[in-house]
Amino acid sequence: MAKVSLFTQTGAAAGEVELNDAVFGIEPNEAVVFDVVLSQRASLRQGTHMHKNRSAVRGGGKKPFRQKGTGRARQGSTRAPQWRGGGTVFGPTPSDYSYKLPQKVRRLALKSVLSAKVAENKLVAVDALNFDAPKTSAFAKVLEALSLERKVLVVLPNEGNEFAAISARNLANVKVATAATTSVLDIVSADKLLVVASALSQFEEVLA
Repeated sequence: MAKVSLFTQTGAAAGEVELNDAVFGIEPNEAVVFDVVLSQRASLRQGTHMHKNRSAVRGGGKKPFRQKGTGRARQGSTRAPQWRGGGTVFGPTPSDYSYKLPQKVRRLALKSVLSAKVAENKLVAVDALNFDAPKTSAFAKVLEALSLERKVLVVLPNEGNEFAAISARNLANVKVATAATTSVLDIVSADKLLVVASALSQFEEVLA
């Protein structure tokens, strides 16, 4: 079984944690990871882009000139697309770009990125993150003690640790998630993972 070093939040060594190879030691499937990241990025698109067509443009209720006898082409509205100020033809409309992949695919992708972080020594485990009150500077000292300087994803247990979550959310380049809400896109986007030991167990319970 794979092992990672365990630290306290002050940076002191606290032993090792054994990881389940079925979750943290598989051969990463890059194609599946690509598909899941693509779907998650598509789900983030707002899809609110819209141009007004001729029915949505204000005005144009009156026929601009009579049907016959002017020598000009017949026109029914000044808001037709060929007129200045008219509607747009085939413009973008609000769209929902999200789509779902099978659960087995999503879980395989999550195991793949977790295994890749372990193989690259980019997963840092801590025994606990305990704070008496929300304090951003206190969490910054934890990151400094653990030598975590670049983009960090902090993974907390599913319950508790509210003060830790509030303390970390205002720090630049730090994102907080729980074992249940961690996504493949979050892990891929982070340089390092800071994971509480109990959250590692929760990953194994669901994914093993």
